[in-house]
Amino acid sequence: MAKIGFDNDKYIALQSQNIRDRIGMFGGKLYMEFGGKLFDDYHASRVLPGFKPDSKVKMLLELKDEAEIVIVINADAIEKNKRRGDLGITYDLDTLRLIDAFRDIGLYVGSVVITCFTGQPLAIAFENRLKALGIKSYRHYPIKDYPSDIPLIVSDDGFGRNDYIETERHLVVVTAPGPGSGKMATCLSQLYQDHKRGIKAGYAKFETFPIWNIPLKHPVNVAYEAATADLSDVNMIDPFHLEAYGETTVNYNRDVEIFPVLNAIMERILGESPYKSPTDMGVNMAGCAISDDNAVSDAAKQEIIRRYYQASCNLRQGLGEKSEVTKIELLMNQLGISIKDRPVAQAAIDKAEETGGPAAAIELPDGRIITGKTSSLLGASSAMLLNTLKELGGISDDILLLSPTVIEPIQEMKTQVLGNHNPRMHIDEILIALSICAATDEKAKIALDQVDKLKGLEVHSSVILSRVDEQTFKKLGVNLTCEPKYQTKKLYHA
Repeated sequence: MAKIGFDNDKYIALQSQNIRDRIGMFGGKLYMEFGGKLFDDYHASRVLPGFKPDSKVKMLLELKDEAEIVIVINADAIEKNKRRGDLGITYDLDTLRLIDAFRDIGLYVGSVVITCFTGQPLAIAFENRLKALGIKSYRHYPIKDYPSDIPLIVSDDGFGRNDYIETERHLVVVTAPGPGSGKMATCLSQLYQDHKRGIKAGYAKFETFPIWNIPLKHPVNVAYEAATADLSDVNMIDPFHLEAYGETTVNYNRDVEIFPVLNAIMERILGESPYKSPTDMGVNMAGCAISDDNAVSDAAKQEIIRRYYQASCNLRQGLGEKSEVTKIELLMNQLGISIKDRPVAQAAIDKAEETGGPAAAIELPDGRIITGKTSSLLGASSAMLLNTLKELGGISDDILLLSPTVIEPIQEMKTQVLGNHNPRMHIDEILIALSICAATDEKAKIALDQVDKLKGLEVHSSVILSRVDEQTFKKLGVNLTCEPKYQTKKLYHA
């Protein structure tokens, strides 16, 4: 388990104050483009140990009475049924999920904006659904030659064609279910429309990574490049900030490339731009809350290795490109790290070679590594899980937590009734069986009580796991990697 290297309380305090200051800078109203994940930001919590996955939400709760949420979704994404890779749900459904999530914690959702609207049938159907649910929605339209034709963009035939979003509060957080939704254009459109109405307002951007005030090649920033290898994002020195202030800061290529255009648009709307660089636009204070640089550096290096394995498995499954793997390999070379720096991976590989079948390994907080092998009753991951719970609970290895008399009826149900070809029990099935046994068996209860201790531990499998095992590990909060190969030579894998 990674050593704490990030002061979460300090971060929330600094971040919320910085946003309040930015609201004041523009006379009392701010449209804040919110990049990355608001909920469940596990990447940040892995590379900045101590960062809580819900930190951004808690920060917004500090501004609860001043903030409202506007969710932006691209009409083309609706029409194409675009899905979130992590959740497997379409962007329109994720929009509804986000509204529920915000409301559940007491944040006000003002409206939904459908961008790039050209009359797409599924977008209209989604509008109707929002209306039926009592949620305000607005249409924003594509602008010819956006973002290069600035005179057209900043005119009644450009931003002026868009529906004006009625907002009620000082801070308008503009977020989206995924990238390419049109968050920045929505913010700028509102700036234009507010200015026409004599309303003072400004724009800022909140993006956790890359962190602007740590070095370009700091492992935390390199880990961001690894995480976005599929997007071809590149971290770079902000040349505009360097020229304006003589200060070296870090940004990424898309923000640097678009800044001259963005600056020109803001000049045309406001008379002069309040910003001299992309860094100026940001409000992120994460770099100021790093308390142990060595700890976050080590954690980030491990994340890069995990990203390498993920990209390699995606390539093997036909879900990724070779270029993504190559890019992460280059990043690893820059930092002088390799897969050998992930001890749990080598342990799983060694166990697989020893047993001649799939194996899995997990690293405990004190550095001990527990392994599991495939048997007639259990898959390698299930065996490893039971072995780990025994170790954490101080239960002797020769104690059977689940006897064959418990496992065999489940296997019979799986194969003879439900028609599964693989009789071995998945992790979720093991946990359910263990829960049942815990009602009458004290040892099983002790083992079950250890499950929460798995969160944050490192796990490696010698083969690509089934989706159900992968998802269960995710729910348990472990950091899973797999060798990019299947257990069998079959073409179809569930």
